[in-house]
Amino acid sequence: MEKRIGVFVCHCGLNIAGTVDVERVAEAVKDYPDVVYSDHYIYMCSDPGQELVRRTIREKNLTGVVMANCSPLMHEKTFRRVVAKEGLNPYLLEVANIREDVSWPHENEKELATKKAISVVKMAIEKLKRNMELTPMVVPLHKKALVIGGGIAGITAALEIARAGYEVLVVEKLPYVGGHAAQLAGTFPTLDRVPCLMAPMIAEMLSHPKIKVYTSAEVDEVSGYVGNFSVKIKTKPSYIDEGKCNNCGLCLDKCPVTCPSEFDRGLAERKAIYITPPETMSQEVLIDSESCLHFNGDECHACEEICPTKAIDFLQQETTVEETVGGIVVATGYELWDKKNIPEYESDPDVIDGLQFERILSPSGPTGGEIRRPSDGKIPKQIVFISCCGSRDPEHGFIYCSRVCCMYIAKQAVLYSRTVPDGQAYVFYIDIRSDSKGYEEFVQSAMEEERVLYLRGRVSKLFRDGDKIKVWGADTLTGKSVEISADLVIMATAITPREDAIALARKLNVTVDAIGFLTEAHPKLQPVETLTTGIYIAGTVQWPRDIPDTIASTGGAVSKVLSLFSRKELLHEPTIAWPDEEVCSGCGICASVCTYNAIEIDPIKRVAKVNEAVCEGCGACIASCPSGAMRHKNWNARQFMEMIDIATGAYV
Repeated sequence: MEKRIGVFVCHCGLNIAGTVDVERVAEAVKDYPDVVYSDHYIYMCSDPGQELVRRTIREKNLTGVVMANCSPLMHEKTFRRVVAKEGLNPYLLEVANIREDVSWPHENEKELATKKAISVVKMAIEKLKRNMELTPMVVPLHKKALVIGGGIAGITAALEIARAGYEVLVVEKLPYVGGHAAQLAGTFPTLDRVPCLMAPMIAEMLSHPKIKVYTSAEVDEVSGYVGNFSVKIKTKPSYIDEGKCNNCGLCLDKCPVTCPSEFDRGLAERKAIYITPPETMSQEVLIDSESCLHFNGDECHACEEICPTKAIDFLQQETTVEETVGGIVVATGYELWDKKNIPEYESDPDVIDGLQFERILSPSGPTGGEIRRPSDGKIPKQIVFISCCGSRDPEHGFIYCSRVCCMYIAKQAVLYSRTVPDGQAYVFYIDIRSDSKGYEEFVQSAMEEERVLYLRGRVSKLFRDGDKIKVWGADTLTGKSVEISADLVIMATAITPREDAIALARKLNVTVDAIGFLTEAHPKLQPVETLTTGIYIAGTVQWPRDIPDTIASTGGAVSKVLSLFSRKELLHEPTIAWPDEEVCSGCGICASVCTYNAIEIDPIKRVAKVNEAVCEGCGACIASCPSGAMRHKNWNARQFMEMIDIATGAYV
């Protein structure tokens, strides 16, 4: 069949035309073999630009189209739809990226950029000549979602998806939902109590007919692909028969073991058998097998003997269930950096982190809302907040800003000043970052109305001096050293990924950054999507965020799930790998390098077999295949060689 290729060169305003001579590029390929049309236009993605492409396909009877414009990530789908409307197979379109690959990197080399652009367009033409007509694969879709994490992001995601009429599974590692938000005493800048805000949400989630919640559970294994993820969920036993337990509390009184309360950040104790915190709305009894004497070599049966309803069941076992879901939202949250990581700050019971102070401030916390220091229960009259402990501090911790510390310090200082009117709060800061609605006004009111004293500078040393904590710092605005004898010190430590974030990312086959936060597919265009289609990220699992930002990012992830579920079926890109069975030796190297687990070795034929619905066409298997048996649709060896010949030739 005669090839009739049209080339369309985009100015992209001045993004391309400011560096590349677009007229010259269009003229240079006008007489190139198999090219029957070549032209340029200021914005090819605009309606007039698209109409130019459609009209030319009809008038010139084109069999293929090359668009010389921006990255295919931006507009490849746009122009595929354009050519498809004119009856042309969408995979007979190629994008020559002359913006990101040419114009931008060669901004001050206009002659070189123009020659390179001509070469890049010719490479796309050569590839297009050998493209096959392809058809996207139809993939079945299970309209059930999995939300990993039961904090405020996970709860929001589950409710929004369920309200749209779809089933949701929520998997939470802790025995209760609510996450760190449930530990907070209040929000900024309104000072609303977070448990009051979350209680209706948690209650609705726990009672919603479309939502099933797994607590004390983890995602053990994930396989499959978008629309058809197979998920194994492992749940730890509570050792309590919920149908019999009446929450009488006799077992708690009888239990001989006490251990630090995780919810109260070690500021209070709980028993080995305990009731989940009231802020989490669940109020369930469970046994901590790591602390319980019965599970650690002792014959203790105290709780079992005292229980009037015989609800204790030491024989309960870990269970595993397997579910099929169409989309996954990851909302596993964050952890605080350990304050012990700064050796200059002496470890002391009265040197605490931000979440510990939240528990002290909370009316349902270990001190009932009275502000008392952990060491002796005295009311602290002078407290010091230290910002950026581990944040913006590459020497000790991390280079990034944790984004919420400036604001929660102001909030905590205000709550302290109102609770202890004769007390004084000091804040050591580097810069105050109050960049959202009402935030700057809130910080100013803390300084002016609540008499919080802000000192611009770092703290160099903390140490115990009698019943005081000596704070050595500096005020860079006055150029003087500062020494404060504090009763209590609160360190605003960095927000970091959870310890299990990387392990979870491996199970989900998604990427993490150098710190361990899950990464998005594109920071501008796909901020809540991962590189694994069908898996989305929400909240602080991606980056430090406050509650409004967390809710907003969760809304973005939910919209992607609902968009996915709105379709009758899914279409999967056909530009994937395939094995030449006559050449394949069944060595298995391709299967071992496949990031997506899309390849297995047929046990009977002893050849590679590609799961077309899972393959993302990355090409790793093709590069590693020693026999050359692995191939790629529309990326064959001949295409590569023709393109390389042009790329390595002189620019003409």
